[in-house]
This record gives sequence, structure tokens and C-alpha cells, in this order.
Amino acid sequence: MAFESIIATHADGVAEITLNRPTVLNSFTRPMARELQEALSAAGEDPGVRAILITGAGRAFCAGQDLAEAVPSDGPPPPIADIVRETYNPTITLIRTIEKPVIAAVNGVAAGAGANLAIACDLVIAAESASFIQAFAKIGLVPDTAGTYFLPRLVGMARATALMFLGDRVSAADARDMGMIWRVVPNDLLMDTAREVARELAQQPTRAFGLTKKALNASLANDLAAQLDVEAELQAQAGATHDFAEGVAAFLEKRQPNFGGR
Repeated sequence: MAFESIIATHADGVAEITLNRPTVLNSFTRPMARELQEALSAAGEDPGVRAILITGAGRAFCAGQDLAEAVPSDGPPPPIADIVRETYNPTITLIRTIEKPVIAAVNGVAAGAGANLAIACDLVIAAESASFIQAFAKIGLVPDTAGTYFLPRLVGMARATALMFLGDRVSAADARDMGMIWRVVPNDLLMDTAREVARELAQQPTRAFGLTKKALNASLANDLAAQLDVEAELQAQAGATHDFAEGVAAFLEKRQPNFGGR
């Protein structure tokens, strides 16, 4: 599949998607967003893909919206709400609804929509030199790309408010320590580590991961009683999978399971 603004590859059960506009720090345009959405959709539908890895080319993960598109010099700007609805909303919806693990390997700055794209993923691994910035207020905008949804749930309302109002740069280590991301590794180990994690996940019970992701998504809005019902319903589905049967057989036979992702 040929793209202009991203690179998409597939090996060892992992679809790797690289945002590839390094001269502008991989900032988003609507064409790049459409390519990312297409690659995510294809990976979600491909039974040979059991984990998805997103990273950036060059020295940045993603600097957010390309302002040359939002405020062009040669004509009227597109309605900003249209950019949000076409670029960011479908992308976040795909990341959260694809029933496969989605990992962000943050190789450099993740600013604005780029920061919120990263924290919407299931696992975030960052290089030591990476940083996260809620840059919206610096240009008079409201955080989008589900930032106002996920960030308070990850770091708490008080801290999320401060980060969004002040636009402070958060180091990778501080992001980990406040619960924004999962793991920080040395710069030169980022991609090896992220690929190793992705390959490990790709050998695990993919269907169970997808159902777990559904449960986690539901938990963001449910009360306890509703969430207990969700768990029971999803556990029934998991209990009917090939991987559950294989996991039980492997346990009883004292061997490693050979999960097929179904």
C-alpha cells in the first residue's frame, strides 16, 4: 500500500505505521490523516495483523496540526471544526475501537494533537529525550484529539488543567511518573523495545485483548453495576474463543500456549 505522508509496513504480526513528514515534525494535514486512517483500518481488518505500532520519522513524533493548512497564506482557512472532525476524531475513534493493541513509540516531541494521539493509544513507550506539550492555549485553541477526555483520566483533573492552561513541556520521565505514559527507554533502544513489545503482544490472545479494550473503554463511563455486567458479557465471549481453550489446555499440559488470536 503506497502512501505519501506515512510509511506502513507489516512483519511478524505487527503493522508499523510511521508518520513521515519529518521536515515539519510530522505535523498533521488532512491528507496525512486520511492515510493514517486508511492504514489503521487496514491493519484492524487484516487477520494477519495482531498488534499496531505508531511512531514518527526524524526527530519528532508529531507536532500537532500543520498551521500552514489551518491558516493558509493563499486563501481563506478551512473551518477549524471541519479539520477536527475530519482529521482527529476519526483517527482517535479507530485507535480506541480497533480490537488489537495499539502502541505509540514516541521518539521526540509530541505536541498538541500529537501528544493526544499518543496518549489515546493502549501503550505508550517514549524515548528519554521525548516530551509532551499541550500546546493549544499558546495559539488560543481548545485541546482536541480527545485530550480533554483522556488526560484528566490519566493524570487527574488538577494536573490536566494546569498542563492545558500553561502549556508546559513535560519530559518523558515526568510523563511516566505522573501516569500519562507507560514506559521510558534510552533513545537508541526505543524502536527495538517497542517492536519487541509489539511482537510479544502479537503472539498473545488477540481476541482477549480486544475484549479487554472494550471493557476499558466502557469503564470510562460506567458505574460499578454496569461495568460488572460488561465484564460478565465480555467474559462469556472470551470463554468461547479458541485461545481460551488453548490457554487452558496449555496450563493443564504444563506447556507454553500457542495462541492463534481467535
